[in-house]
Amino acid sequence: MVTVARFAFLSLVAMLAACSSRAPAPAPVVQPQITFNQQPSSSPVAADVLFRAIGLVGTPYRWGGNTPDSGFDCSGLIGYVYRDAAGISLPRSTREMIVMRAPSIDVNLLQSGDLVFFATGGGSQVSHAGIYVGEGRFVHAPRTGGTVRLDYLSNSYWAKAYLQAKRILPAGHLAQNP
Repeated sequence: MVTVARFAFLSLVAMLAACSSRAPAPAPVVQPQITFNQQPSSSPVAADVLFRAIGLVGTPYRWGGNTPDSGFDCSGLIGYVYRDAAGISLPRSTREMIVMRAPSIDVNLLQSGDLVFFATGGGSQVSHAGIYVGEGRFVHAPRTGGTVRLDYLSNSYWAKAYLQAKRILPAGHLAQNP
């Protein structure tokens, strides 16, 4: 039931964000190749991170931005959400975030609040990051002229660029696997 309510909430947020912006480009039809952990978040901290991140969907992208008023780039969004929702200070850049002393997480074990990293220029150099929100989706600030939005990890572009994930929230603040 919690998963259904969560999906309904995510759908509503995505629909409202779509109403306040121009129509998105049609999404390519992609068969998911990754099986995601579908466990609902049982932690208030993970839920705070999730709701704060989703609540920023539609905020304009701004390179170097790190507040809702000024806009966000990808690492500014992550830093703001973790500081505001969980009281956790993170490094400013994706290059610093990916080398943090935090556990790396297999893509099939992602839970809400985990950070996901990408090499959007090809190769293995991190250039982008987002916050995993569950059900195969993540929130991120993708590019100049865009806004903070939700995307699927299974989208062919993101799947190809995916590097790794890190778990930032302490174990007691994550959804527990049965």
